[in-house]
Amino acid sequence: MRVLICYGTTEGQTRKIAGFIADIVRKHGHEATLFDATDADDTEPSKAGAAILAGSIHMGRYQSALVHRARAWHERLNAMPSVFVSVSLSAVGDDPHERAEIDEIAQKMLHDTGWRPGATLQAAGAFRFTQYDFFKRWVMKLIALQRRQAVDMKSDKEYTDWAAVTAFTEDFLAKLPADKPG
Repeated sequence: MRVLICYGTTEGQTRKIAGFIADIVRKHGHEATLFDATDADDTEPSKAGAAILAGSIHMGRYQSALVHRARAWHERLNAMPSVFVSVSLSAVGDDPHERAEIDEIAQKMLHDTGWRPGATLQAAGAFRFTQYDFFKRWVMKLIALQRRQAVDMKSDKEYTDWAAVTAFTEDFLAKLPADKPG
């Protein structure tokens, strides 16, 4: 089956997660169509049998290109097996307030677009200090300190739980209908 994997990314961690998911999809014998939501091409869900959308939360919202795609495609996405991967540094810890906040942000985006994925994974992101400008580096350092995370501002720090991403993806693939063309 062809599985569409569309992602929105700011510093690249969601791209890395989406690529990892595409590798899992291929290992399970499916065809993966991976692309950035900002790409202006004719890729769309009607050419796939299933879809995985992934986006990262920055300043309380997802990338506008990903939201636009979800809104434009919601009817087709709702008619096929689909899931959402939400990436955020707030998914790192077990703080119930932060977890509730990222769940609320995801639910708002899904409500606003009309898309109803079968499941949502809250995946931890990464600090990309090597890609930040001076101001953002210090803001992110402050965020790290508030989370009691020791970070080196000269290197990146990844928090993604790859085993959780693998389990989520494999669970989704296991539920795909075997006879659906893609």
